[in-house]
Amino acid sequence: MKRKRHLLAGLLSAAMLSACSALPRWTAGDVPFVPTPPEVIERMLEMARVGSNDVVYDLGSGDGRIVIRAAQKYGVRGVGVEIDPDLVTKARGEAARQGVGHLVEFHTADALAVDLSPATVVTLYMLPEFNTKLRPVLERDLKPGSRVVAHDFAVDGWIADRVEVVKGGLFHDHRLFLFEIR
Repeated sequence: MKRKRHLLAGLLSAAMLSACSALPRWTAGDVPFVPTPPEVIERMLEMARVGSNDVVYDLGSGDGRIVIRAAQKYGVRGVGVEIDPDLVTKARGEAARQGVGHLVEFHTADALAVDLSPATVVTLYMLPEFNTKLRPVLERDLKPGSRVVAHDFAVDGWIADRVEVVKGGLFHDHRLFLFEIR
């Protein structure tokens, strides 16, 4: 049974990669929203060594779950950047419900056009092509000591300081890449 699951997972991965290569080039507005599981969020924040003086930016923040959790757990300020205004509205409402609306803010914006200089931690769950486009923005704006944690897809051209795997469901383990800005 285990062998069949691995074979099926391999076939599905190959089919997904094949389908993705036939898609048009991604733009910021085309990146799909895929929620990050809670256990992955916890590990991302731990890898980044989030502390009370940090400012956490989540690019492609979706429903806001990463910055909301960072504010809840560490009491830090957080900024979510999301191009979908409906998701921004949802994130703002959830932050208020969770009692952290005073610590976090959400902006409807293209992550490639945002000033990241206040950030000390950046989280992202974007596709590889988008991460490649984002690299010059990160290099321009982030100060030495800042940390970037990427979910599933590394930043092309950067060497990760640490890579970890968080066990996922039947078909997908989550790879996390930590980059420290020097």
